[in-house]
Amino acid sequence: MDVMRKPNALAAGFYLLTNLVTGIFWFTLSVVLTVVGFATSVLWVGLPILWSAMAVVRGGATMERAWVRAALRTDIPRPYREPPTGTLWQRFKAQFTDPATWRDFGYLLLLLPVGILEFVSVVVMWSVAAAFIAVPFWIGTAPFAVIVGDFWTIDSFASALPVSLIGLALIPFAALGTRWLGSVHGKFARGMLGPTRADALAIEAERLSSSRARGVEAAEAERRRIERDLHDGAQQRLVAVAMGLGRAKSKMGTDPEAAAELIAEAHADAKLAIKELRDLARGIYPSVLGDRGLDAALSALAARVPIEVDLQVDVEPRPPTSVESAAYFTVGEALTNITKHSNGTKATVRVNRVDTGVLVEVTDNGQGGAELRPGGGLAGLADRAATIDGVVVVVSPAGGPTVIRAELPCAW
Repeated sequence: MDVMRKPNALAAGFYLLTNLVTGIFWFTLSVVLTVVGFATSVLWVGLPILWSAMAVVRGGATMERAWVRAALRTDIPRPYREPPTGTLWQRFKAQFTDPATWRDFGYLLLLLPVGILEFVSVVVMWSVAAAFIAVPFWIGTAPFAVIVGDFWTIDSFASALPVSLIGLALIPFAALGTRWLGSVHGKFARGMLGPTRADALAIEAERLSSSRARGVEAAEAERRRIERDLHDGAQQRLVAVAMGLGRAKSKMGTDPEAAAELIAEAHADAKLAIKELRDLARGIYPSVLGDRGLDAALSALAARVPIEVDLQVDVEPRPPTSVESAAYFTVGEALTNITKHSNGTKATVRVNRVDTGVLVEVTDNGQGGAELRPGGGLAGLADRAATIDGVVVVVSPAGGPTVIRAELPCAW
């Protein structure tokens, strides 16, 4: 999503004054290369020149996006299509026929006349203010006097002081005008260098399709995990219980002591099966989360891990169930990774309400090196978060610390 904020007057003024120079440079370079490329394209020599021209145009547009972002506080997303992986000709054709390339070209062409207007406007606004302020310092040596009506003759420093005050009063207006020009140019740049509405909708549709596919894949992986845990865990325990009770039944009349031992073994297996079923149910959706919310559920989770956990939860009022579940499993997977892989001894968990939803941040003092690998636990968290339009970011340099941040959107 592109973001636009009001620019700073000083930064906007610097941009608008230097924009004339950059406009001349990009106008000259892009026009010369493009014209020469088209003129010589019949000889095939022009194709490499045209490709160079398109590269210059895109490079200039990329620099302008960065320059506009820094000076005018306007974020402009890259609007280009994904480049094909085919032949050199296919890549050139895709770049040449991309509408975003030609919008970049149009922007660089218009940058010169627009830059002239902006340069003149800024110079005039500030020059008028500066000229009024400077009147008292030269009027005394001037060979003439300024007469305003029948009541005011400006011919000395003292008599010109009101003029200087008028100039000082014009400075805020010049600053506001400069900021306004910067905002207008930011909108112009965003319209020319950013994606069109159709492009934005296509990107959003692709993102939603990807999120839906990842959500389906995450749900399928969760189903397979539950089936595997039931088959390899509780089911095997219950089979052992049934077999032990069957053997005990056959020995009940002939060897009561052996039957009692078998019953005791079956009883122990039954308790293990109950524990595994309870853990499995907690892995699907812990009851304490539904009953008492994130704070209680995460406190219980932190109490079960063998490392020190500094926990802070502030998400009142309660977020939707899907967001609570995603936050809970993000923290759970992060703590599991810390205890199993990072050799960490302490973790800090922060779950806070923000304007856009819930922010989850888990930091540990482990050895680092964690990453979102396909099929891994962290990748599963990212897929789960994607089902609700969330994002999971992992920062884990070698040597640590590791920071896992999940942004889970919801409406408060």
